[in-house]
Amino acid sequence: MVSGWMHRLYGAIRAERLSPNVASRLSAYATGALYSGIAAATPGLPTLDGKLNGLATLPKGESGATYDPTIAAVSAERVIVDSLFRDGLPTTKASLTQFADSLLTARIAEGLNEDVRARSADLGRRTGLAIVAWAHGDGFDSTRGRKYVPPVGPGLWVNDSTTTTYTTQNISGVSQLIVPGNPTNAAPSGSASDRGLILDRQKRPGPTTMPATNMAGVTEAYWGHNRPFVLTTWRECPLPPPPAFSLTPGAGLYGEAKAVHDISKALTPAQKATALYWADNGGETGTPVGHWLSIASQMVSERKLNGAQAAWLMVLTSASMADAFIATWGVKFEVNVIRPRTYIRMTMDSTWEPAIPTPPFPEYVSGHSTVSAAAAATLAGILGDGPFADSTSVPLGHEVRNFASFSAASDEAGRSRIYGGIHYPVSNVKGAEMGRCIAGKVLDKFGGGKLPAGR
Repeated sequence: MVSGWMHRLYGAIRAERLSPNVASRLSAYATGALYSGIAAATPGLPTLDGKLNGLATLPKGESGATYDPTIAAVSAERVIVDSLFRDGLPTTKASLTQFADSLLTARIAEGLNEDVRARSADLGRRTGLAIVAWAHGDGFDSTRGRKYVPPVGPGLWVNDSTTTTYTTQNISGVSQLIVPGNPTNAAPSGSASDRGLILDRQKRPGPTTMPATNMAGVTEAYWGHNRPFVLTTWRECPLPPPPAFSLTPGAGLYGEAKAVHDISKALTPAQKATALYWADNGGETGTPVGHWLSIASQMVSERKLNGAQAAWLMVLTSASMADAFIATWGVKFEVNVIRPRTYIRMTMDSTWEPAIPTPPFPEYVSGHSTVSAAAAATLAGILGDGPFADSTSVPLGHEVRNFASFSAASDEAGRSRIYGGIHYPVSNVKGAEMGRCIAGKVLDKFGGGKLPAGR
């Protein structure tokens, strides 16, 4: 059940073309509801009460009464996805509803007592509503539609991606109007079909809780203002300032940019494959959040986790990644560091292009490095580090990839952004340090992350 929900969330994130930030928030609340539904119906399981910022007390089952954890979890999850996907495409909502219905039907077919079913469904519904109320206090709603004007000056970030780097999307998640300010890209010539027109589902214009990734816009400039899940503030894991901006060879940022340029000029096929494997672009994939939750899902059967343990693994990993995004975006939009593409074209090579598209937000620090390090350190803290095979990106055309450990996968994800030409080496190193710090804070808050007994 838990792995099934993670797979559906990955698909929903991809279908809705969500930004990595929005995907991280959605996943943290969704996994929180799933675990809390199980915990509410299972005496003796640790709860999330008081462990996550702003979350006081969640509903619990009555003493002596019998509850079904699956029914409670599915009912809680259904409330959450109905709320968080309220602006979603009809096909996305139908898919999630169908999966929830299939789980409920399966439990009833196994002979579940009707009184237990009804009691469990009510407990799950109340749990889901409590988490929805908690979610509405995190500051996210106040950032919808808020305009951002980036500061201007030497060494500051400029969103200068060209229209040729925009993500091609056959079905627009924003609008059919294709202009530089809204580059969702028309379908390639000759690809129009009745089927495509039937499947196309427009999102309403204006501020929405589920905006599609827009490579010409600015991605979530105010994300650092959101309430963290565990951190007291996004500054709790501090970083040194980025290298000073300088156009002088050998000084400040110049050496970092030259390293990126030199790597790009000698990029091997293996390095380019690594850059593409970990790209996890919004609009095309489940984003880094979906990728790491997919890895966590693969551990459920591999490590023989029960339902409560699986959900515990997902909620702690999601909380680490969500806080990593809040912290990273807090840093990014405070220091506003220029991207390699802009700097290199300004100083070394006026026609240089990175191997993968530069995303529309400032450079320092690397989001992939921070989030991947946070996820890997959380998984290792709960399960222990060790070898594994990752099949997440097989549907995207990549082969199964083998890693010696979660930390090795995280290190590769960070390096991939240097191979891709979109981050400086220092941003990868410092991002990974911040990610591991965030994971440590999450694990400490949850008693070291030790798996509950559950069932």
